[in-house]
Amino acid sequence: MNHREYFNQLAGKWDKITPEETRARLPQMIYYLAIKPGDIILDVGGGTGILLPLLYNAAGDRGKIVSLDIAEEMLKQARNNSHLGNIDFIHADVAAIPLSGEAFDLVICYSCFPHFPDKLKALAEMARVLRNRGRLVICHSASRQAINELHKSVGNVVENDTIPDEATMQKILAASGLKPIEVRDESHRYLAIAAKC
Repeated sequence: MNHREYFNQLAGKWDKITPEETRARLPQMIYYLAIKPGDIILDVGGGTGILLPLLYNAAGDRGKIVSLDIAEEMLKQARNNSHLGNIDFIHADVAAIPLSGEAFDLVICYSCFPHFPDKLKALAEMARVLRNRGRLVICHSASRQAINELHKSVGNVVENDTIPDEATMQKILAASGLKPIEVRDESHRYLAIAAKC
């Protein structure tokens, strides 16, 4: 089983198995990112669309959001869950984003970065579609250790899917052409933020 198959089979029950504690942490995380009205945002690994209302509220009617996911069933759920304007859905692999370069002010990668088999290639693609001075945000609503332990306990295709240590994360962000800004690993969240200069 590959990642696409794994997440496709979970799509129908994903919203039910997402803890309320996780949902409760998201508004503060999005607030911290200081998204500006009118921002154009790529939601990588958008899943069933958990971030879409928060991103939409932050970017406003003048903004635009593109939700990208490798699992078409996740995108189907996201479409069904979303009744907002200015949102497009794209079924694609983050390692081969079918969009023009320098298109986004923000690329957000929530709760999916560990699942990318080739993290450097994924980062390079996300950097490619960022505008100059645009930001990439890799984030989770738990610590690096908690996320890594969760994946190990789940097993299956995600068993070895991990968030790299801080030194490795800084290194691969820089190698992809991005300038690392900060890496925060706290009990209630993980954030790695970089900019395209």
